[in-house]
Amino acid sequence: ARMFSATHSVLVIFLILGGTNGDSVNQTEGPVTVSEGALLTLNCTYQTTYSDSYHFWYVHHLNKAPQLLLKGSMTNQRPEHEGFQATLVNSDSSFHLQKWAVQASDSAVYYCALSDTVREGCGGAEHKPKGSRRLKAERGIFSP
Repeated sequence: ARMFSATHSVLVIFLILGGTNGDSVNQTEGPVTVSEGALLTLNCTYQTTYSDSYHFWYVHHLNKAPQLLLKGSMTNQRPEHEGFQATLVNSDSSFHLQKWAVQASDSAVYYCALSDTVREGCGGAEHKPKGSRRLKAERGIFSP
């Protein structure tokens, strides 16, 4: 059993989503390393033809399924969950993710995504997909 000190680093890895039909999402490429206890900021900018689009941050921990971390929209421009928060700023087309006092357990692959309108239908949520998405992965290993 190894003890972690505040000087250990946290490695964050990105997946970059690119869309079709003029919509796209861009993140800082490659791994990001920060010290435990420090502020983590992951940049995400987007282009979309829809004014009522939804913005997402997903987290993918090693040997686990990817999970939705945050969802932002015009009605929820500053979502928060488990110490993470993102701010949707339409004027500069950004949805940057932040966490104060990041921990070794936050080491994971993070990716930003964009969707066209998700609306509530009679039978529940309805999503109108706009086409296929392609993924580009940047991989790395976190070792304390």
